[in-house]
Amino acid sequence: MANAHHCLLGFVVAALAGAATIADTKARDQTLKQAEVATRGSREAKDITYGDWRKLCFKAGGAKVVCRTSITGTFPTGQMAVRMDLIEREGDRGGRLQVFVPVGMYLQDPVKLTIDQASSFRVPYSWCLTNACIAADVADPTTIKQLDAGKVLVMEVVDSNLLTLITSLPLAQFGPVHKGAPAETLEQDIDE
Repeated sequence: MANAHHCLLGFVVAALAGAATIADTKARDQTLKQAEVATRGSREAKDITYGDWRKLCFKAGGAKVVCRTSITGTFPTGQMAVRMDLIEREGDRGGRLQVFVPVGMYLQDPVKLTIDQASSFRVPYSWCLTNACIAADVADPTTIKQLDAGKVLVMEVVDSNLLTLITSLPLAQFGPVHKGAPAETLEQDIDE
């Protein structure tokens, strides 16, 4: 019985030591990750021109209507610099927020968004196309209300040189466009 007790005690001590080692490793990895993504500075992206907010809706067969409220910013060359979409399905609470940025961003660091200097939230990158990478996440009803009432959305991305690029998207017209009728509804009939 005494040997069994010592074996059990030894097992518990080994398990605790292993847990401490795992915790130490996780803490060290987190410190390294933070040091890895420390940016080397920041700059404002001043050469982006934003269009107007626009709401498009899509109706296919008997499916729920899906609406996208979007704004696009372009460089002087006409190339897309950024596009932000709020996608919502009719009758659902919340939606999906998508941010399109040119290829070449440091994808380990999510897009950081701040509405009217309030608290920030991060949107992780989901996938890349040949000309853009997309960060996407769920937009809860609170975030949508903040966008509706907001004046400025500050977006920060980290480029491949580890410089933070900052741009400000105008929100003054987001609420009226988002709550208003769509500029266009695209319908598709599905033959069965």
